[in-house]
Formats: sequence, C-alpha cells, structure tokens
Amino acid sequence: MTRWMSRAPRWVVALALAIAAGLLFVGAVSHITDLLRHGLHPYDWAPSWLNLYWSSLALFDPLAAALLLGGRRRGTDLACAIMATDIAANWYATYGIQHSSLLAQPGLQRLTAFAGLVLATAPFIRRHLAE
Repeated sequence: MTRWMSRAPRWVVALALAIAAGLLFVGAVSHITDLLRHGLHPYDWAPSWLNLYWSSLALFDPLAAALLLGGRRRGTDLACAIMATDIAANWYATYGIQHSSLLAQPGLQRLTAFAGLVLATAPFIRRHLAE
C-alpha cells in the first residue's frame, strides 16, 4: 500500500464511506422493491439460485451500509464480499444467460464502477475503522 493511503484525511475516509453506504442503500431499495413487486423470483429469465442471491441483497446491502456508517471494519469486509459476488453474478447473467455485453448494459457498467470503487478503497478505509 502506498504511504498516502495510510495518511488519508478523515474527511476523505468519511466521504468514501458515505458514498459507498449511500450506493449500498440504493441497491437495497432496488432489491426490496423487486421483492415487494415480484416476490423471491423477480427475474423469470434467471435461474432460482440467482434470483435468491439477488433477493438476499435486500438484507445484506443495508446491513453493510449500516456497518460502514457505524465505522465498523466488518462493513468494508461485507461490502467487498457483496460487490465481488454481485459483480460475478451480474457478469454471468449478462454474458452467460442473456448473451449480451457490457456496452449494452448501462446497469452493469454502473455496478462495475461501484465494485471497483469499493474494492479499491476498502484497504485504506478499513484501517481507519474500529474492529
């Protein structure tokens, strides 16, 4: 890790936490809306396991956001786990099931950018947080 990461000002860490938590809450609202409108299987084109995974994010997204806002390291760990698995699931859905591409899927583009932000900033944010 570079030296500037360990010396990041608290306001930079707070801003990164607020952005990540806010975007996790946006994801949670999306997943909760899907659950309320369509139940546990909101996407008929996707296999059951994928639908259940995405539905589970209605619980895990706000949990990660709350942990981040509470200044807990577990929040960054959970956010990284969510983003790594969510990006893998969405890329699989796009390429393996829908036979589409990144350029044709603006939602996947945004998710990929957010995953990059979370995964790239987690190491230096985590060291500023409490156990």
